[in-house]
Amino acid sequence: MSVPLHFVVKTRLIEVVERLGEGAALPPERVLAKEFGVSRWTMRQAIRELIADGRLRARQGQGTFVATPKLVQPLALVSYTEALRAQGHTPSRELVVFDEIAADVVLAGQLKVGEGEPVHRLERVLLADGQPIGLETTYLSTKRFPTLREVLQPTGSLYRCLTDELGVRFGEGEELVETVIATPREAELLKATQSLPMLLLHRTSRDTDGEPIEAVRSLFRGDRVGFRATLRP
Repeated sequence: MSVPLHFVVKTRLIEVVERLGEGAALPPERVLAKEFGVSRWTMRQAIRELIADGRLRARQGQGTFVATPKLVQPLALVSYTEALRAQGHTPSRELVVFDEIAADVVLAGQLKVGEGEPVHRLERVLLADGQPIGLETTYLSTKRFPTLREVLQPTGSLYRCLTDELGVRFGEGEELVETVIATPREAELLKATQSLPMLLLHRTSRDTDGEPIEAVRSLFRGDRVGFRATLRP
């Protein structure tokens, strides 16, 4: 089976990236195309795939640079803040929406509330070192957490607020991970293009009594974030 030329070029280009090291500028596309003996179109395809893979990063008006390693998030009931700090990064959040909506049939089932009952909706952009890496939307029962809007700092840790301020004890959760294409709105919030691969996580968390705490939809940039799970027999 023949291998596409741009894939061969991509494999050779990875060696160049590894030699250059993190943060280094990639030589211009035309220079690389001449050095590799291929067309600029072929070189452009190879570079685009390495950007999508998270190995390179394009900066508007500046060029293409060797990217920092992907952030690794654990698939566990842990605070986003603490997980990022443990890797030496500075976490922060930007509030997009904090309001109440009526639960649809899916949310009602996840949170064990009646269809049409009010639920908190908290949507925030997740940042690492000031750069957007994810868009997280969390839904919680207004009936169970009537004071949430009073005690939660919108850009602070929801996990810490629930445990420290509202006395919640997380017990277990279920998480589904899939790949998706971002909507134009999501791509804009994440400062990405719609062609960039995205990882979508759906999580439902329960307390130690088995009662639902939250339903979460988290969208992450595939070029910036990876996930790790500990598996035991």
